[in-house]
Amino acid sequence: MIIDTVSSMAQGNLRTPGAARKVADVSYVGPDFEPPRPPRRPLRGPLTVAVAALVPGALVGWLVWQTVGDSGGDAQASPSSSSWGRPPTPGASDDGKEQPGDSGGTGDSEKPGGSPSASAPAGSGPLKGKVVVIDPGHNPGNFQHTSEINQQVNIGTNSKECDTTGTATNEGYTEAKFTLDVARRMRTVLEKEGATVKFTQDGDRSWGPCVDERAEIGNKADADAVVSIHADGAGAGNRGFHVILPGSVHSGAADTRPIVASSRELGERVAGGFLRVTGSAPSNYIGGGTGLDVRKDLGGLNLSTVPKVFIECGNMRDSKDAAQLTSSAWRQKAAQGISEGIVSFLHG
Repeated sequence: MIIDTVSSMAQGNLRTPGAARKVADVSYVGPDFEPPRPPRRPLRGPLTVAVAALVPGALVGWLVWQTVGDSGGDAQASPSSSSWGRPPTPGASDDGKEQPGDSGGTGDSEKPGGSPSASAPAGSGPLKGKVVVIDPGHNPGNFQHTSEINQQVNIGTNSKECDTTGTATNEGYTEAKFTLDVARRMRTVLEKEGATVKFTQDGDRSWGPCVDERAEIGNKADADAVVSIHADGAGAGNRGFHVILPGSVHSGAADTRPIVASSRELGERVAGGFLRVTGSAPSNYIGGGTGLDVRKDLGGLNLSTVPKVFIECGNMRDSKDAAQLTSSAWRQKAAQGISEGIVSFLHG
């Protein structure tokens, strides 16, 4: 998610993926801050209607692909009216988010500026030579370092908290644990495809990194794709996933203009893969039923110079979504779906 208890909480043509092969079947609340609190406007009709409405504009390509065998914000967000089947609108509204989570964790650095988690040697496969950075939202130890994560960092447009604790289910399963588990499952899938996978943190530091450093890690790796994993912390009854895309920002140290289009493409692929594999419906409270939200207030997106998106896999505070998020089998599907979206994007 991108919001919750301690601190402040994606538009383009979806090209039909080519004849690439399917990923091996292995196996915050939000990104930078608290999750935005848009008006609750549930989808009209049952969720199945929402999914059906997406098929003509977005899922046709995914169905073809499957047949062929291819593979936190503290600021209020403006729900986007984007859809997977429409070209991007220049200067679209806001972009990503992050949330509070908790749970203890150990780390080797008391500073937010430690080294990013080491990547495993790249293997052979269709993604050999590609670099993917996975950003597990929040850190299990953040809640023990509130003064450090509350320090202000420059996100280009203004200053924001270094990070947040993330959210948690009503039973205490934290977002930080969820994101790290999904990220590790993704690493297994993507490395089998030959990609070099790097983490912003792997439970190997006591807190952080801050949102600006998370962006820097992807930039320094010259990543081909960066995905930040999160789970939301909205109210009960708010359900579904959404992918956060960077809006066009050009201010101070932030200039997302070169990556807006590629990030949208990445986000659409990730959303399509996630929907297809998990069967989860797009959010009924953010993105107008498209499963995409554009934001300009997240440092992790504003400071990125490489294609990057956030995904809120579900709402931890809704009992039905929470039942999925706490399921190991469902988390494997989530990791598979996100990974297939990344593979599709990298295959072009």
